[in-house]
Amino acid sequence: MAREEGAKEKVKLVAAVLALEMLIAGFHVVSRAALNMGVSKMAFLVYRNGSALAVVAPFAYFLEKKDRPPLTLLLMAEFFMLAAVGTTFTQGFYILGLYYLSPTYVSAIQNSVPAITFVMAAALRIEQVNIKSGHGVAKIAGTVATIAGATIITLYKGMTLTRDSEGTHKLKDINVITSPGFTWIAGCLIMFLNCLCLSGWMVLQVPVLKKYPAKLSFFTITLALGLIQLIAVAPFFESNIERWKVHSRGELFTILYAGIVVLGLAWYVMIWCISKGGPLFVSAFQPLQTVMVAILAAIFLGDRLYIGGVIGAVIIVGGLYCVLWAKGKETKSNSDLLAERSLARNLLHEESTYGSP
Repeated sequence: MAREEGAKEKVKLVAAVLALEMLIAGFHVVSRAALNMGVSKMAFLVYRNGSALAVVAPFAYFLEKKDRPPLTLLLMAEFFMLAAVGTTFTQGFYILGLYYLSPTYVSAIQNSVPAITFVMAAALRIEQVNIKSGHGVAKIAGTVATIAGATIITLYKGMTLTRDSEGTHKLKDINVITSPGFTWIAGCLIMFLNCLCLSGWMVLQVPVLKKYPAKLSFFTITLALGLIQLIAVAPFFESNIERWKVHSRGELFTILYAGIVVLGLAWYVMIWCISKGGPLFVSAFQPLQTVMVAILAAIFLGDRLYIGGVIGAVIIVGGLYCVLWAKGKETKSNSDLLAERSLARNLLHEESTYGSP
């Protein structure tokens, strides 16, 4: 019975992470569309966070009204730091990197998140890695494979599998910078900083969630603090009032999707997944975004699909399987170890109570 419940929880966790990656993959395309329409980068961030907070805050207030632990000064300081890392810097670097690079390249660069998260989590001993065990080696190999698969998608194209789309749903593409000049280097460096911040946010929230397990309230507080930080710095980056106006339904849609669907729903799902599976488990699915972005870009932006994408996708799936297998073996190993220790304690207790025969 316990094994069946564990299997159901694993299926639920995997389904949640896959849905999460699909929502975020759509966000890459939608955000690019927003920039194409001329939406101000800073206005996009402020409106995105504001719309997400407006939706999430009422649910957090009523659903966790009796479950919220008391806030302390130390907790607020930790929330403020998480907001700075996970909202202000992560989102700021992302939208600026997307301005210089295409959605596919942005998604590909973000595939360094599993490796960075792995190093951070292992350094802080949040993620246990035993290189002497089979599941420890599989966890490392799976993480490397997922990154390698996404890299193949980016660097190797091969033969074309689809033709350019000329349908009515094709969005207007803006100038994609592909030259090896300063803007390309700047975009890559900015996205690397985004990856560092995103990995740090995923890892650093783990100990905070242990002290403040009300996940929805936790997310709402960090979201509110992040919005305050963005509003505080907004005048320095966007002082033109006209740039803060929303001029079309398309602009409004991109803002609401990025805010309510992605930042409101998807990021809460991410927090839930991290609390259930750990930061490495969640970040291991990150390379799937490259596959999903490539598909969405082919549909909505008219980009082509290549054989390299198929090869990379197969390698990614293999890498994810390794991570899932390793996580399952590690959980079973830890459960068996706890059971043995519990049995040993019971035997010692019986011996001390009744004496040796």
